[in-house]
Amino acid sequence: METHVRLEPWSAGDFWLLERKNEPAMTRFLGGPEPAAKLVDRQRRYEALSAREPAAGRMFRVVWTPAGEGPGDGGGRAESVGSVGFWEREWQGEPVYESGWGILPEFQGHGLAVAALTELLAYVGAHGSRDSVHAFPGTGHPASNAVCRRAGFEYLGDVDFEYPPGAPHPSCDWRYRVGRPQGGLTPSG
Repeated sequence: METHVRLEPWSAGDFWLLERKNEPAMTRFLGGPEPAAKLVDRQRRYEALSAREPAAGRMFRVVWTPAGEGPGDGGGRAESVGSVGFWEREWQGEPVYESGWGILPEFQGHGLAVAALTELLAYVGAHGSRDSVHAFPGTGHPASNAVCRRAGFEYLGDVDFEYPPGAPHPSCDWRYRVGRPQGGLTPSG
């Protein structure tokens, strides 16, 4: 299966994707589904982030065209399969970016998250102003930790990370140094 994806800036028409990403299967490692009012607020924040200057961060819709179905192949069926994004934050006294992603269940297991995160890192390399991109998947979430490893992030160790705010949970701290070779340890989980 071809895993090339394209990233499209988050827009008002993407609320349906946010609703899909709020289903129990998609939120089990994130504290569960959010109430409708929080989703509306998240949609507003995603649109606002994507309207700012590129170095401030972006949310993207991940679009995949299956192999043999691209415009040059006479097909052209494109699927919106999830989202990926980055935003500014301070981490351990340093200005960094944090990244996050989610691929819909019916598209998981085909390398699309790695492809999307790789495209995102290229975007950060071209437009970002900070040296590092971090990701904080839970220690009990092997798939997201594998995505970080396969995308070239360096494992820095386990940390207590708050998500949602006020709810710390054991997480892995992964870092990608923009424009530098990657390397590091492998988490035990």
